[in-house]
Amino acid sequence: MTETSHDRPVVRRGKAASATGGTRGKGLTIQRIFTTPGVHPYDEVTWERRDVVQTNWKTGDTVFEQKGVEFPDSWSVNASTIVTTKYFRGAVGTEQRERSLKQLIDRVVLTYARAGKQHGYFATDEDAEVFEHELTWALLHQVFSFNSPVWFNVGTSAPQQVSACFILAVDDTMDSILNWYREEGLIFKGGSGAGLNLSRIRSSKELLSSGGTASGPVSFMRGADASAGTIKSGGATRRAAKMVVLDVDHPDVEEFVETKMREEEKIRALRDAGFDMDLGGRDITSVQYQNANNSVRVSDEFMRAVEQDTDFGLRARGTGEVIETIRAKELFHKIAHAAWACADPGIQYDDTINDWHTNPETGRITASNPCSEYMSLDNSSCNLASLNLMKFLRDDDTFDAQTFAKVVELVITAMDISICFADFPTESIGDTTRKYRQLGIGYANLGALLMATGHGYDSEGGRALAASITSLMTGTAYRRSAELAGVVGAYEGYARNQQAHKRVMRKHAAANDAVRTLHAMDKDVHALATKAWEDCLSIGDANGWRNAQASVLAPTGTIGFMMDCDTTGIEPDFSLVKFKKLVGGGSMQIVNQTIPRALRRFGYAEETVEAIVEYIAEHGHVVDAPGLRPEHYEVFDCAMGERAIAPMGHVRMMAACQPFLSGAISKTVNMPESATVEDIEDVYFQSWKLGLKALAIYRDNCKVGQPLSDGKAKSADKEETVQAPEPVVEYRPVRKRLPKSRPSRTTSFTVGGAEGYMTAGSYPDDGLGEVFLKLGKQGSTLAGVMDAFSIAVSIGLQYGVPLETYVQKFTNLRFEPAGLTDDPDVRMAQSMMDYIFRRLALDYLPFETRSAMGIHSAEERARQLDTGSYEPVEDETADVESLQQQAAPTGQQQPAPAAPAPAAPAVAAPAPREVHSSAELYEAQQGRTADAPLCFSCGIKMRPAGSCYVCEGCGSTSGCS
Repeated sequence: MTETSHDRPVVRRGKAASATGGTRGKGLTIQRIFTTPGVHPYDEVTWERRDVVQTNWKTGDTVFEQKGVEFPDSWSVNASTIVTTKYFRGAVGTEQRERSLKQLIDRVVLTYARAGKQHGYFATDEDAEVFEHELTWALLHQVFSFNSPVWFNVGTSAPQQVSACFILAVDDTMDSILNWYREEGLIFKGGSGAGLNLSRIRSSKELLSSGGTASGPVSFMRGADASAGTIKSGGATRRAAKMVVLDVDHPDVEEFVETKMREEEKIRALRDAGFDMDLGGRDITSVQYQNANNSVRVSDEFMRAVEQDTDFGLRARGTGEVIETIRAKELFHKIAHAAWACADPGIQYDDTINDWHTNPETGRITASNPCSEYMSLDNSSCNLASLNLMKFLRDDDTFDAQTFAKVVELVITAMDISICFADFPTESIGDTTRKYRQLGIGYANLGALLMATGHGYDSEGGRALAASITSLMTGTAYRRSAELAGVVGAYEGYARNQQAHKRVMRKHAAANDAVRTLHAMDKDVHALATKAWEDCLSIGDANGWRNAQASVLAPTGTIGFMMDCDTTGIEPDFSLVKFKKLVGGGSMQIVNQTIPRALRRFGYAEETVEAIVEYIAEHGHVVDAPGLRPEHYEVFDCAMGERAIAPMGHVRMMAACQPFLSGAISKTVNMPESATVEDIEDVYFQSWKLGLKALAIYRDNCKVGQPLSDGKAKSADKEETVQAPEPVVEYRPVRKRLPKSRPSRTTSFTVGGAEGYMTAGSYPDDGLGEVFLKLGKQGSTLAGVMDAFSIAVSIGLQYGVPLETYVQKFTNLRFEPAGLTDDPDVRMAQSMMDYIFRRLALDYLPFETRSAMGIHSAEERARQLDTGSYEPVEDETADVESLQQQAAPTGQQQPAPAAPAPAAPAVAAPAPREVHSSAELYEAQQGRTADAPLCFSCGIKMRPAGSCYVCEGCGSTSGCS
C-alpha cells in the first residue's frame, strides 16, 4: 500500500509532525494490493440481476420487494438480500432508489476518497485514485466492511453519521437526565446504540437539597427504557440498543442488580395467566427494563473483598462517604444469581479497563457501548470496520499475514478519514470524537479460520493463532496511526496524555512478547506483529499517534452476513450444518465448507472425508463419525450442539486476544441450563483474574419472554366451547398381505468380515413388504433373533409403517461387527443394522427421501464429484450447482486465493420446509432449542452475534454493529 523497504510498508513524508500535530508531512503514497493499473475493479467481476423479495414467513406478508438489483455472481443470495433491504437508499419504486452494489460502494468510497484529498492524506492525485480503487476492490470482494451507519448515511442527504457506538454522560441534575433521554433518541434514530454510567445520580438512600429523598437511578431507567422501546433505529432496521452501567459501590446497586430478574418473574406470571409475553408480543410492552443491557462496574477492591470474603462499603454520590457496608461475597452472589435467572447484569472490570486507557488525564472510562466492545471517554463515539479473516487463508492453509497487514493499513486510513467529514448527534460527542479520533478496527470469521486450519477453538494452538492475528491487527493499526500523525497531525488530546498513551503502547508490545507460539503459522504471524509493534513505538515516539484508540472486536452481525462470513466476530461456529438460500428460490442445508478442508489438512483419505461429511449432514455433529479420530473432535466443536464449547473455553479465547485490543470484546459466554449460580460466579471471577475488560453470560432457557414455543399462548387465546357428543370413530391399521407370488431381491453382503444374506419381497406395485435376514457362520441363538427381527419388521411394513421410519431408526446404530463392507454403495457400516437399512433405502426409497438422510449410491457420489450435485434431474442439479458456486471462490483475484479443493462430498440436501435459518435448522436436526429471539422484521429465529443477536434472513440485529 505504501512504498516498501525490506518488505515493510513505509510512508514518504516531509518534516516530521510534532506531538501536537503542528507540522504536517507530504502525504501518503499508496501502493496497490489487489488492483491492476488501468483496470477498474468493477470490470473484473461478473455481474447479474436478482429479484429480492422478503416475506414474513409467519404471516405470509411481503415486507420488501425490489426486482432487478445488480450484484456480483459470487455474492450469496443472503448477502445481496441484506444489502438491498438494509443499505440501498432511496424510496423503493422511485428513480432515486439504488439498485446496484456499484452505486452503494461508489456512494461511500468516493466520499472517503474526496475527503482524503481535501484534508491532505495523499501525496498525489494518483495516490488518491489508487486508494479509491483498493477500497472498492476490498469491499466488492467482501474482504472487509464498514459498520452499518456508514452504509446507511455516507453520501446521502442525511447527516453523515459514521459511528455505530456512542457513550453518553449523565449528571445528578434533572436537566442532564432529560437531556440523556433526548440524546439517546437521536442516536437510536441514526442507526446506532449508546451506553452510559448512571453512578453520578444520587441513590434512593440519599437526601435532596430540599430535604426529600432522591428517586435513584433505577427509577430514571424506566423513562429511558420506555423511550427506547418506541424507537426503531436506522430507518426501522432494528430496535434501539443501549447499555446501562452502575458502579458496584453505588448504594442502589442491589436494586439495580435485581431489576431485570424481578421483571422476568413478572413475565412468567403473566405468561402463565395467558398473556402474550413472547418478544414482540402485544403484552410484553407492559414489562419494564427490557430494552437495555445492564452491567455492574466492579473494581479490583471489590473483587479482592470477594476473594477474601470481607466487607465492602457503598458510598454516597455527593460526598464519597460510606453510607452502608455489605458483605462483598453476598453481593457478588446476587449478581451471579440475577445473571443465572435472566442473563443480566453483565460485568465490567473497572480497574483493568482504566489500566489500558490512553487518555486518563482527560477523564476515566466509566461506560461502554451496548455490546461492550467500545470503552472510552464520556460523550464520545467510535466507528467500526471488520476484516473477513477467511479471505487471507492461502491455498496451503496458511494465513497471509503480510496482505492482512496491508489491508489493515488501508482500512484504518479510511476510518480516520471518515472523522473529517462525519456528523455527530450532539455537539459534545462531535467535539470529543474529533479531538481523540477513536477507531474500532476488528475482524470476523475467526471460528471458521480456526476450523479450516485444523485448530480447536478451545486449544492452545487456536488461542496462539488468534492472539497473534489480533496483535498484528492492532500493532499495524497503531503503526499506521503514528504514520498518519506525521502526515496530518496527532490527535488534539495527545499532548495532554502523551506519557499515558506511550505507556499503553508499551503494554501492548510487552503482551505481544509474552505470546507463546506453537506452530509455523503462529510464528510467522507473530514475527510480523512483533515488527509492527517495534515500528509503532519508534514512529510514535517521533510523531505521536493520530488516534486515541484503534481496535475492538465487535459482534459483526449484519456486516458479517454482507461479507458472507460463516462466523461472527470472535465467535466459534454456531453449528456444523447451515441453512442456505439458493439463486432462483429454494433453500438447502449445507455442511460447513471448512469441514472437508480441515479433514484433508489432517490427511484423511477422500473416502473417509466423504463418510464423515455424510455423517455430519445427517447428525449435525462429529461424535462417532466413521473414521474420525477422537483427538480431532475438538476442531469441530461449536457454540451449540453435541460438543458445545465449555464456558471457560470462551473465556480463555477472550483472554488470549484482550491484551491486543484498545477496547474490549463483544461476546456472551453461553452456559448450559444445568449451570449453577456458583458456576457463573466462577466464570465472572476467572475473567477478572485473566484480565478481561467485560463479560456477559447467557444460561440456556433462562429467559421466559422468548418465543421458544407459541403453542401455550395460542391455546390461551382460544375460547372453550361446549359441543355435542360426536360419534366415536376408531381408526386401526389394516394389514396388507403380500400375494402368494411376489418379486424379491436377495443381496449377499459382508460387514467387518461377517457375511450375511438379505431377501426383500415386494408388492406388485414395488412397495417393500417383507425382509428376511440370515447371517452366515453364526450361532443358532443369533439366527433365531434375526428371524424374529425379520418377522417384526415385515409385519410392520404390511401394517403400513413407512420404510423411511425404519431407516431413520436403524441407520447409525453402532455395534460389532462393523467396518468396511463389500458393497460399493455403502462403503462403511457402523453395524449390520446400519448396513441393512442403508441398502434397503437405496433399493426402495425415492431419491429425494434418502438424499435428505444423506444416503447416496456410488454413482450419485461420483456424479457429485463431477458436477457438484447428486441430483439426477437437470433443474434440481442447477440449484445445487448454484449453491456450490456461491460457496466457492469466484475465480477473480482474492487476497489469498485458495486452490480449488476437491468437491466437498455430501454437503447439500434440501432444507425442511419449516426451516428458515441456521438456528431453526439446528433445532430441527438436533431436537434442541436455540435460545434466541425471533426477528421483529421477518419472524425468523435469530442467532447469537457477540453479546447481541442477528437475523440470518434479513440482517436485523439487536445490537449496534
